[in-house]
Amino acid sequence: MNYISVAVENGCPAPEWLADIEPFAAKTLVRLGIDGWELSVLFCRDPFIADLNRRYRSVDGATDVLSFENGAAYTAEDGEKLVCAGDIVISVDTLAANAREFAVPLGEELRRLLIHGILHLAGHDHPDNSPEQPMLVLQEALLAELAPQFRL
Repeated sequence: MNYISVAVENGCPAPEWLADIEPFAAKTLVRLGIDGWELSVLFCRDPFIADLNRRYRSVDGATDVLSFENGAAYTAEDGEKLVCAGDIVISVDTLAANAREFAVPLGEELRRLLIHGILHLAGHDHPDNSPEQPMLVLQEALLAELAPQFRL
């Protein structure tokens, strides 16, 4: 079983689709064959993610999604073996800007960013953003497969 927590930065209005994030992330993990993960997803505004981007990546400015891998394994009180996979942070401001820039529905871009963050926590990476990168090919395949099942 996977455990997913979803939160919103203080001062950031809770998006209407917030309740749909956990089931979509859970389905993505199942599709990837991942079990025993604990992860968190935080939605924030651009200033918050820009601060994280500067502090942890030495990059000025906001970005759409950041993944912070933890990887610590532990045993829960009930004896279940779990891995604290890490945290995914998504800026709702940049999410909306991306959807406009790429002319895609907000829900599609949201699903893409969630999958992207999960893939990074699962150890995938991409040296650039060219669409032929194996991680990005997998991301788009998962998006096409899972998108029809969720109304995000």
